[in-house]
Amino acid sequence: MVMQRSPKLPFNRRALAHQALRASAAVRAEAGLDQTGPICIYGLCEKMGIRVRFNNINMEGMYQRGTPPRIHLSALRPLPRRAYNCAHELGHHIFGHGSSIDQLREESKESPLEDPKEFLADVFGGFILMPVLGIRRAFATRGWTPEAATPLQLFMIACDFGVGFKTLITHLSAGVNMMPRGRAAAIGRIPLRELRAEILGFSTTESLTIADCRRTAPTIDVEVNMLLLLPPGTKTRGTMLALERNLAVGSLYRAVRPGIAQAESRVSGWSTFVRVAPQAYIGLAQYRHLEDDSDE
Repeated sequence: MVMQRSPKLPFNRRALAHQALRASAAVRAEAGLDQTGPICIYGLCEKMGIRVRFNNINMEGMYQRGTPPRIHLSALRPLPRRAYNCAHELGHHIFGHGSSIDQLREESKESPLEDPKEFLADVFGGFILMPVLGIRRAFATRGWTPEAATPLQLFMIACDFGVGFKTLITHLSAGVNMMPRGRAAAIGRIPLRELRAEILGFSTTESLTIADCRRTAPTIDVEVNMLLLLPPGTKTRGTMLALERNLAVGSLYRAVRPGIAQAESRVSGWSTFVRVAPQAYIGLAQYRHLEDDSDE
């Protein structure tokens, strides 16, 4: 397998961004997905015949060209980061790039944005996960705007699309020009622990995702030990989620075992399925929610 690296050459970022936007819309259309809703990137890859595997590797991800094509992702990265890395690697596949390894960005000496192939895959990843129409709808249905949204509101939208807080902010400012870059930079410096404390009313170092009754995605993906804040009064079916406490802002659950649980708010009629994977799951993405048959 030959790893291809492109030389650092000047390139037209605007033209590549438009190319990525068109490609993301075409991929959604071909897969029978709408142009607004959040998607499961792993389900999309499976539908396209691409095998996605989580590995105990210290890198962002790898695209392996072949029959079938494969995407390898680090199980050591946070859950939202894994989804974005998968979308990035899918971009390499869509644009016909050769096999490639994406190192840990914090450790990389060269910015990926200096490589046109990496830039193209990066922008594609943003558009396929966070389409322009979908972002606008997510804010509008809640009576918010990207330009004036609070950090907590932005965190909610990020959870809606299954991406990281900073990933959403970067996309809003650099990808779709919905937020001034200065404001995005300031908000991006807010530590997640402060957001979690403001949302929950107490400090925690544990990962948190939240959902409200405006969420349109039919599923929520979490992993064991993650906290999940659902609308007030939400009840769940199954043994995958355990109620931690009821808060004024919602019902706080903890994911305790792999599998799929149903969550329903009888007050609003809102419901969803919560898919729980093992913590730092290793294996094929399609099997990540298989229930644990242990007799514990």
